[in-house]
Amino acid sequence: MAILEVRNIEKHFGATKVLEDISFSLEEGKALAIIGSSGSGKTTLLRCLNFLETPDRGVITVRDEVLFDADNKAALSEEAIRQKRLHFGLVFQNFNLFPQYTALENVTLAGKLREKDKSRWSAIETQGLELLDRMGLADRAGHYPHQLSGGQQQRVAIARALALHPDVLCFDEPTSALDPELTGEVLKVIRSLAEQKTTMIIVTHEMAFARDVADQVIFMDGGLIVEQGSAREVIETPREERTRQFLARY
Repeated sequence: MAILEVRNIEKHFGATKVLEDISFSLEEGKALAIIGSSGSGKTTLLRCLNFLETPDRGVITVRDEVLFDADNKAALSEEAIRQKRLHFGLVFQNFNLFPQYTALENVTLAGKLREKDKSRWSAIETQGLELLDRMGLADRAGHYPHQLSGGQQQRVAIARALALHPDVLCFDEPTSALDPELTGEVLKVIRSLAEQKTTMIIVTHEMAFARDVADQVIFMDGGLIVEQGSAREVIETPREERTRQFLARY
């Protein structure tokens, strides 16, 4: 059963069409990798799913709830947008941690802001510590971002995204800001999440990782989905010439 349905999404910036007729579905517990050259629309697609951008056309549905329908688009309050965002967790390229907060505070901040009953904050902190432990960072809970390596900061960012229990966890090129040695530790965490059947969308340039970890792969070019299918089919035996040209570089 599909947990996420995306139908006919389009997005323009002025006269530039960045996304055109994007449609796909994602089943619960599956991982989808989105590949393509820089500027192909991958990040804009994630931003539309997370309500950081508003599509000009299309429908987004999660668990049979229509979160966005361009044909019935009404002005949404900031609170309504925040509620819709909770369906998606987004891990950015450059971590985006708050420098003035510790690792644990970064992970628990959103939960505490939502929970007005301070007597329940200890449970939020316990969950935060458990998530940091899952990320291999139990001994870094009291460290500030500047005291952590890039790989450790990205793992804190993953824990922060998981803390709100999103339906779909999204990664926007999570290793692009890391050197090769630190890339491996972040990919190991994402691989473990896939093994635990976390529903994920991963924008990545790591082709071998996408082939081995993702259930589905979408190849985008020029704002269009050129090809989609099982990970091994798309990456090892692509049907489209444009896909073959792209993968030849890797």
